[in-house]
Amino acid sequence: MNSPFLDEEHVMLQDQVRRFVREEVESHGDAWEAQGFVPRPVLKKMGELGFFGLRYPEKFGGSEMDYRGTAVLSEELGRSTYGGFAITVLVHTDMASPHLANAGNPEQLAAYLPAVIGGEMITAVGITEPDAGSDVAAMKTRAVKDGSDWVLNGTKIYITNGVHADLYFIAARTDTQAKGSRGISMFIVEKGTPGFSVARTLDKMGWRSSDTAELVLEDCRVPESRVLGEINNGFYAVMRNFQNERLSLAAQAVGEATKALELTMDYTLNRPAFGKSLWQQPVIRNRIAQLSSQVAAARSFVHETAWRAAQGQEVVREVSMLKALCGGLVNKVMYDCQQFHGGFGYMAGTPIERMVRDARVQAIGGGATDVMLEEVAKRLSPDGFVL
Repeated sequence: MNSPFLDEEHVMLQDQVRRFVREEVESHGDAWEAQGFVPRPVLKKMGELGFFGLRYPEKFGGSEMDYRGTAVLSEELGRSTYGGFAITVLVHTDMASPHLANAGNPEQLAAYLPAVIGGEMITAVGITEPDAGSDVAAMKTRAVKDGSDWVLNGTKIYITNGVHADLYFIAARTDTQAKGSRGISMFIVEKGTPGFSVARTLDKMGWRSSDTAELVLEDCRVPESRVLGEINNGFYAVMRNFQNERLSLAAQAVGEATKALELTMDYTLNRPAFGKSLWQQPVIRNRIAQLSSQVAAARSFVHETAWRAAQGQEVVREVSMLKALCGGLVNKVMYDCQQFHGGFGYMAGTPIERMVRDARVQAIGGGATDVMLEEVAKRLSPDGFVL
């Protein structure tokens, strides 16, 4: 990677993940796309190799790496060309299970985290609702105390890993009188809990090897021991993990854009047109050069932000910038790469066609671009733009 922000352990991780993708993903990804999910044995193997516990405590089976490990893993999974596979893993490692790792009490951590790290339990997080996406404060799912239990009612939608997960972290409003972001709590809900069900599997434009569900909670009773973190403090837990989630998605987008440019370079070097290769057409190679420069700049920004986060610095503005920047950039890259592939790039089953479909959601999921830009705008210096 030749990045000044990465250490030797990160380069070793890059090599390990890239080798896994080459040996275990590239020849099977099409089948996973067709069936709509990544097989459990594959995820279990990733857990055994240590990919699911990069930033978790060693005593639970983790590696105790920092945010830079997240960036490297995400980028390499993005390079796989199978966005559905990548997001299946990243939701488990960096969007769902961090809720347990960050807020779980000793009993909860001992009960669940080793299995989560080992790939024996796959996780999902239930925040988005039919009328509450980026606006988390608009959540309507309710949790009411009944004796020593909490009873949950509501619907969650667009939940990645929602069909095949074993462990769900569900956000619900526990104080109906509190306004906006106040009065939201997080709960651990195991698959098979009475009153909790997968209402339907959702079909998608892209990320087709990722299972996505609508979840329904109907008088779903969970004991007090399954409350995750402090009651009425769940909104802040969600906001805290959004920074991790958005950094991961930005790095994934950089990996996707990098791989698309590599594929396009190879194609244009070997595709003849008008007596020479497409690469020898200045209009094409100059455009590829321009996109490559932009992706390289985005990668440096990702690595620097991951390094800053690892130093304990506040990076909300930078992560919001990255999510907006990379979500837009990967779509721009895919548009031109597909254009340079011509008719071949429009054929179903080709890597570029699949990657174009997968990239579209990068400007939507995890915080829509316009929402991210508003987060950036609120944090710009009144005395001028200061990084």
